[in-house]
Amino acid sequence: MPLLDREVLEKYEEAGRIASKVREEMARVVKEGLLIIEVCEAAETAIRRLGGKPAFPCNVSVNEIAAHYTSPPRDEKRIPRNSVVKIDIGVHIDGYIADTAATVCFNREYRDMTQASKAALEAAIRTIRPGISTSELGSKIQRVIENMGFKPISNLTGHQIGRYAVHTGKSLPNVSHVSFRKIREGEVYAIEPFVTTPDSEGRVIEGSEAHIFRFLKRRGLKAGVSKNLLKYIEKNYRTLPFAKRWLTNCKFMSESSFRELLESRCIMAYPVFIEASGGWVAQFEHTVYIDKSGAVVLTE
Repeated sequence: MPLLDREVLEKYEEAGRIASKVREEMARVVKEGLLIIEVCEAAETAIRRLGGKPAFPCNVSVNEIAAHYTSPPRDEKRIPRNSVVKIDIGVHIDGYIADTAATVCFNREYRDMTQASKAALEAAIRTIRPGISTSELGSKIQRVIENMGFKPISNLTGHQIGRYAVHTGKSLPNVSHVSFRKIREGEVYAIEPFVTTPDSEGRVIEGSEAHIFRFLKRRGLKAGVSKNLLKYIEKNYRTLPFAKRWLTNCKFMSESSFRELLESRCIMAYPVFIEASGGWVAQFEHTVYIDKSGAVVLTE
């Protein structure tokens, strides 16, 4: 893979600076009792204010929900007392994406678990370099988590990032696995260890809710208004995930048109991910660029 040219790397770096600022700001903002939609909208507004665009809706995933919860329109859910809250933020500059997350822990019982995710991320950043296999990296992440007395989520992974593609190319499992795929200089990755309690199953399942969607392809549609809605989605979000609440002010938006886009597979839904046994989950995440000596953290 050719190395990134300077202009492209600068866009990744700018996306990373914005994502880092917004992550830290949201970690200070989030409080028990706060409406989740206020956190989501504050994060997305801050991204735009700082000169970026959201690469996906702000995720605010609480307790056993590991990922993919963003508020639907008029969401009334609040941050519960004594909860563990994952805030996952994506920013893009001209399609070049930075993806980062942090956990805010309001429950003393889960502070060590939260620290295990952070420690695993730090170890992974020290370990990743050109030529290392994804299996060696996964084994390292798993050892750090288990040595601290916790369990990695086996079916949630870090991932390579491409232009207008949050997940592309290689995956970075957080557990030992068989793979000969290697990390290459010039690649960009999101590293994100998900950690749960030792008595949990350590895997996620799909929940019944889905509030994040993505454009797939144009197809024949019955209603003209549905065609216009699809054109709006493709023009504004391209291949990046979007929230249904982002369409509130779109004149083509209606429940029937949106349903037709889903049923015709013009767009897809991302269900929330829930720990299979109800175990609570922590997550930290950075986006890194791989240079010849190792990882350059873009979201520090």
